Amino acid sequence: MPKDRFFKAAAVVAALTAAGFALHLNPVKAQAPAAGSPPPPPEVGVLTIAPERLAITSELPGRLEPTRISQVRARVPGIVLKKSFKEGADIKAGTVLFQIDPEPFRAVQASAQAALSKAEANLAQANLKVQRYKPLVETNAISRQEFDDALTQQQQANADIATAKANLRTANLNLGYATVTAPISGRIGRALITEGALVGQGEATPMAIIHQIDPIYVTITQPSVEVLRLRQALQSGQLKSAGQAGARVTLVTEDGRVHPQPGRLLFSDLTVDESTGAMSMRAEFPNPERSLLPGMYVRARLEQAINEQAIALPQQAVLRSAAGASVLLVGADGKVASQPVTVDGMQSGKWMISKGLKAGDRVIVEGFQKTRPGGTVKPMPWQDRAAAGKPAGGAPAGGAPAGGAPAGGGAPAAPATPAAKAAPSAKSN
Repeated sequence: MPKDRFFKAAAVVAALTAAGFALHLNPVKAQAPAAGSPPPPPEVGVLTIAPERLAITSELPGRLEPTRISQVRARVPGIVLKKSFKEGADIKAGTVLFQIDPEPFRAVQASAQAALSKAEANLAQANLKVQRYKPLVETNAISRQEFDDALTQQQQANADIATAKANLRTANLNLGYATVTAPISGRIGRALITEGALVGQGEATPMAIIHQIDPIYVTITQPSVEVLRLRQALQSGQLKSAGQAGARVTLVTEDGRVHPQPGRLLFSDLTVDESTGAMSMRAEFPNPERSLLPGMYVRARLEQAINEQAIALPQQAVLRSAAGASVLLVGADGKVASQPVTVDGMQSGKWMISKGLKAGDRVIVEGFQKTRPGGTVKPMPWQDRAAAGKPAGGAPAGGAPAGGAPAGGGAPAAPATPAAKAAPSAKSN
């Protein structure tokens, strides 16, 4: 008898389990009463338009230039005896770079000094002669002509002293030029001459080049068409000027890195280049690490104006077609409508909309494949996953189980629940 009871209980459990799996595999029959109801409207992510204050930034190409360039040249002729600097090093103004043979200039200096001494002696003699002749001419002991000759010799002696002093100064300058020093502080390049070279013979021989790169300039160009469009927007009041003093400039290097220190705009050129149709501007950047080098190609992000009522949309919200740009709006009744818009450039990775939208409009940003114009949707606030740090596809993955949880969770429970109830009854029997 116990074996019969066991087999009967097992048969009951098997029958109930089979029935539960049948309900799980064919949920249409289990949910037959709800099959005739219409499906709920699909959920879409919408962004409610709210105008914001946004800086109008232009990214323009440019080249780096040193703030000061000095070509070190030989100012006197001679043989280079010594090079006293390390190529590629940072130097201070006044640092000795080269030594040209100074002996010829010392000899000229000594000769000029002797000439000055001779002129001073002649002046002293002329002064004494004038002093002796003055009382004699008053008593007519000598002729007036002799006294005038003495005065003339005195004036010539004064002129000779002035000439000798000028020659001595020239000799001192040339002797100083024999020691070549750095005229500015900066980074010096390679030496253009070596020891033993003859320099300054008939020309000012280049010897080295010094670049001052902290701070450093960047010369940027902007098409004149963009400048005119910007000025018209400023004059109409659509935009506010950021001002040259407040214009912030950010530098992006060739490898995409952003220079850590912002720069300032110095000036804008008043003329347009005839060959390129562009205007030139210059900005200044701190360069304490000397990481920016002259000649590098860079891009400058220049803040040129402020839009107090800017409307910006994520790129995926704007649909492009042969008819132009448009967006999908969700009305108060949940109906979807297509709205043409005018796109006026991109700022910070978003499209700037100048016409077609107003504050309070709800624009579909996510879920375009679920609807079309004229359809009904359930709008849900859209969140920028990239800005929030969420992985892509997180929202759809979280939303799918929500709709299927009752069916997915109820079907497996159907066979488990009767089996759980049948097992105690089998034991009781």
